Amino acid sequence: MSEFGEQRRRLAGVMERRGAWPARSAWIREAVDALPRDLFAPDRLWRWNGKTYAPVDRETDAGQWAAEVYGDPDAAAVTQVTDGRASSSLSCQAVVVDMLESLHLETGQRVLELGTGTGWNAALLARRAGPGQVTSVEVDPELAAGARQSLQSAGAHVAVTVGDGTAGWPPSAPYDRVISTYAVDRIPWAWVAQMRPGGRIVTPWGRLGHVALTVADDGQSATGWVQGLAQFMPTRGTDTGLDDFSQVRGDGTAADEHPWERELAPLRDDWHLRFALRVALPDVRITVAADEDGLNARLHDGTASWAALSALPDGKTLARQGGPRRLADELEEAWDTWLEGGRPELYDYGLTVEPERQYAWAQDAATGPRWTL
Repeated sequence: MSEFGEQRRRLAGVMERRGAWPARSAWIREAVDALPRDLFAPDRLWRWNGKTYAPVDRETDAGQWAAEVYGDPDAAAVTQVTDGRASSSLSCQAVVVDMLESLHLETGQRVLELGTGTGWNAALLARRAGPGQVTSVEVDPELAAGARQSLQSAGAHVAVTVGDGTAGWPPSAPYDRVISTYAVDRIPWAWVAQMRPGGRIVTPWGRLGHVALTVADDGQSATGWVQGLAQFMPTRGTDTGLDDFSQVRGDGTAADEHPWERELAPLRDDWHLRFALRVALPDVRITVAADEDGLNARLHDGTASWAALSALPDGKTLARQGGPRRLADELEEAWDTWLEGGRPELYDYGLTVEPERQYAWAQDAATGPRWTL
């Protein structure tokens, strides 16, 4: 059993005070208590120090290591760094619990998990579904081997296989439930095709929210609502383009410059607005930060277009933009569309997946506005 009982109880207490333990699925808290996070965390974790990821070793700094594992409910513990970027993590407890609740898992159901990682989520699934009911696919052979060892030590009977989760895992199909631990921008049709009618798929979508889709009786579509916020790493190998604003902007001057009249605070604080913008402008990355003059926003598309909304000493804001697209204008248009639509919350959005197309929608899958993915 875990030697970090005090840290576990503190984290569980924070979850309780927040109302984050789902009352309708009491099994989740019982499973988390029975299968502590530290049993699945590797002896070396990685912590961002503001410039790079620095190692945190259990052997030499057990206190800091435990703080990484049992930190804030919304904080993940980075377990692998590749080329300077976090490439795998022990997911934050609050989101893991939220997604398990969204799965509506029952004992005896067949489950496919995509992205084994440390094996903790697979162990929680097996605790509910039962021995031999969970198949987990991991693309990284080293991570898969470590997860197998941790699962075996914890007494969790999960079949861990190495493969590309995009293809699902046909040998063990059909499944009652599919859950992904990494974000996708499009739902692989293989996940739907390997499900029983009425089955449920839960996955982070667009690296900002997670959705729960129900497979239609004829197996030819899956549709469902956004369930909550979930910021997960993308599929391994995803081309995310240029991450840094300065890389996209380069040394060129702005092609357009004009006053920006809109307050930027909602762009920083309103997650419903941010989700709506993510749906409408899926390739645009938006960051907001404050300096001595006020709030500033930077936008770029990962390739060649950029916009900067800069606070000035006189209290005004100036929009500068360059590249083939006018991202400040696109932002304003998408923002206006959200306002005119009644400010729908992220829970008012959903996805529909069909063999040849998939789209996001708001408020109603049949009659609401749509955005092709």
